[in-house]
Amino acid sequence: MADDASFPPAQGVRRDWLDLPPVVRRRIETALGASVVHAQTQPGGFSPGLAALLSLQDGRRVFAKAVGPQPNPDTPALHRREIAVLRALPEVPGVPRLLLALGADEHDRSETGMAEGWVVLICEAASGSSPTLPWRADDLERVLIALLDVWAALTPSPLHPPTVRLARDVVQTSLNGWTRLRLQRPRLEGLDDWSTRHLDALAALEVHAPQAVDGETLLHFDLRADNLLLEVEGAGQGVWVVDWPHACVGAAWFDVVCFAPSVSMQGGPLPEVLLARLPSTLQPSPDALFAGVACLAGYFTERALQPPPPGLPTVRAFQAAQGDIARAWLRRLTGWT
Repeated sequence: MADDASFPPAQGVRRDWLDLPPVVRRRIETALGASVVHAQTQPGGFSPGLAALLSLQDGRRVFAKAVGPQPNPDTPALHRREIAVLRALPEVPGVPRLLLALGADEHDRSETGMAEGWVVLICEAASGSSPTLPWRADDLERVLIALLDVWAALTPSPLHPPTVRLARDVVQTSLNGWTRLRLQRPRLEGLDDWSTRHLDALAALEVHAPQAVDGETLLHFDLRADNLLLEVEGAGQGVWVVDWPHACVGAAWFDVVCFAPSVSMQGGPLPEVLLARLPSTLQPSPDALFAGVACLAGYFTERALQPPPPGLPTVRAFQAAQGDIARAWLRRLTGWT
């Protein structure tokens, strides 16, 4: 395990409770049936909205996420997607239950008293904190054990299209960075030398990824330390997996492939060492692994070269650091110099 903490933080620009429009705060308190007496903002994650533990006047505690159309117009759709996932998801150990949602559908959005374009979801308050970084070996082991339990509960997937997408479709349309970069030639700037030399071969390898990641498990598809909460040993469930807007149906091992670059970046083991901890029944074939790592490396590499999205000024540095690790992993897998 690495000891330095020089990695970019997984933090964006959060709104505090009092930064929300008064009408949104009133709608939340009315829906909860109690006023908010204290709000503790959770800094981890990139959403430019509210993410806070709310203490209510009647003694309850809940977790609230709220976002409006500014500064990032795409974030409300992500919140609506997460609401759809959590509404349909059966009770799963380690996944907080959705308690209520506001602004999630046309009827709710049209009601008077809700600010235009705002979306709110309220979940049960999962106790615990994000893993200590750099990663500790025992924390990482706890997370992997918990993920095995989550995947077991979500195989076969209880959710299907159109509530969630298939991983093969997401990969084909969104994790095709090498193909996108190849189409930008000769105007391509900022790409590292190794990727530039092998761009055609990388795009060809990426083509096989949709078939490689196909499977029947409901994946989180955005596993990172800031989407995990660890309780004190013996206090309860142990590990909570939060933030599910990107959930899709695919091969369980691909969730670990997507998780591995951030773990390594944040002081954990090399990606291949992390993946080797999975049971043999979840291990991908060599060809599937090559294609899966190729598409992930291409995604991070291509995204990091784009301007930052509105309201998410830190996300490109985080993607660039993961891209460096994913490309190095792919280089070791392929042997391409």
